[in-house]
Amino acid sequence: MLYEDDFEFEEQPADVRDRPIPGKSGGGRNGGGTRRRHDPRPSQSAPRDRQDLPDEAKPAHDFLAELLERMGAGPIDIEYIARPEGEYLEVTGPNLGMLIGRHGNTLEALNLVFNNVLNAGVRNNRRYFTIDAEGYRAGRAEQLKNLALATLERCVRERSPQKLEPMLPSERKIVHLALADSEVVRTESEGEEPERRVVIFPR
Repeated sequence: MLYEDDFEFEEQPADVRDRPIPGKSGGGRNGGGTRRRHDPRPSQSAPRDRQDLPDEAKPAHDFLAELLERMGAGPIDIEYIARPEGEYLEVTGPNLGMLIGRHGNTLEALNLVFNNVLNAGVRNNRRYFTIDAEGYRAGRAEQLKNLALATLERCVRERSPQKLEPMLPSERKIVHLALADSEVVRTESEGEEPERRVVIFPR
């Protein structure tokens, strides 16, 4: 079951957190349990196939370009990428360390401010974008999808609900979408911010 708050960036707590994702230690590129340090190379698990910028996404593209220029992010390029979990604005450039921040916290905070300003005063047809830098958040999304699938298997095997660690709204959305079409489990969010989490139930 998808809950509206999992799609609203306004619900994200003011002190943007960095929660490690539990998983098999030593498994996968990130060891499963901790967030990876930024690698300036594009994420291998999330290919960046450049797509034409839709007309309706141009205001967001132009706004982000102006915002990053004012932040002094240096020479950048912004690509539009549509992925299953949403629309991405992928930023590339030589000096993106300050944009990403420690464990991606600056990027997460920027995304919150960007979407709130973009949708200010808009009641219908709100549009949310994920700002990424050199595939950092795309790699995080892949990690969350893998976590969702692994937890699905455990949920079915043990025939009991499985609680994930507390996550940001944007992260819970990825988990919900990863399992939305499953015929063997369903997902719900429970708890209050900043401890709100996804629970996976067997059907």
